[in-house]
Amino acid sequence: MSATAVPATLPRVARPSTRRRADPFGSLIEVWFRVHTGAVYVFLYLPILVVVLFAFNDTQGVAARFEGFSIRWFEIALDDPVVMKSLTNSFIVAIPNAILATAFGTMAALGLQRVGKRVRLGFDALTYMSVIVPEIVIALATLVLFATSFDAIETLTGIKLKFGYPTIIAAHVLFNTSLVLLLVRARLSGMDRTLAEASEDLFATPWRTFRQITFPLLLPAIVAGFLLSFTFSFDDYVITTFVSGPGSSTLPLFIFGQVRRGVTPETNAVAAMILGFTLAMLLIGQAVLTWQARRAGRRGDTGMAAVVAET
Repeated sequence: MSATAVPATLPRVARPSTRRRADPFGSLIEVWFRVHTGAVYVFLYLPILVVVLFAFNDTQGVAARFEGFSIRWFEIALDDPVVMKSLTNSFIVAIPNAILATAFGTMAALGLQRVGKRVRLGFDALTYMSVIVPEIVIALATLVLFATSFDAIETLTGIKLKFGYPTIIAAHVLFNTSLVLLLVRARLSGMDRTLAEASEDLFATPWRTFRQITFPLLLPAIVAGFLLSFTFSFDDYVITTFVSGPGSSTLPLFIFGQVRRGVTPETNAVAAMILGFTLAMLLIGQAVLTWQARRAGRRGDTGMAAVVAET
């Protein structure tokens, strides 16, 4: 019986070096990107912080000089009947707009899932066009549409229609429906369709399948669409300016009218309250989505940021 001799030491094989070559400009580029990012955030948020800070200015009317902290201008703004009327008008416009835009956008998204590819592509093109087109163009188009329609109705029936709450709500719904449609479509594309198919195999009615499976899965996108529609309508200025009528001036119109005569601490207080209300709406929506996700046993995929990012 013979045995093969094994050498005591094996020759070493040279391994390729895995050490990265030092980049002399890498650290400089990284520092530049960080500085640039910080400058962008400062440019975006510093003016907002200044407005909020000067809303607490204890001054008699000069908004450019900070003289101490006080909430007197918030009390003055809340006691101003013009401000409260404009705030009420903003709610009268924003709430129906959010409800209608959310309902129409959700139904349109569900309907487009059951049509042919060519029809869906055509509607997708129209949807993206309504979002891409500048807001001033949409405002002018709706103004011309309403004015022409009102003249035709008055000629045929003798009924004279005027601009006001209905025209503002209709114009806002026209724009915000596309946003809700995109959000819900993005959520639909990421859903597991086998759940709905399994429900149909178990002889569930279409309404029960929608109520127990489809709607809970779409709820984050629906809530996000509702909040975005409400926020855009509440803060909109351009479209509202074109289609508003007597007595229907909203809070953004009031602020712009005040700014034309000069920025006052009362204007800053109103702007700060709008900002706080908007942030509160977003936080409440995020809390609702988080609670719904925990109740359904899902985590980390139902936030509004995640839903918006899907689009």
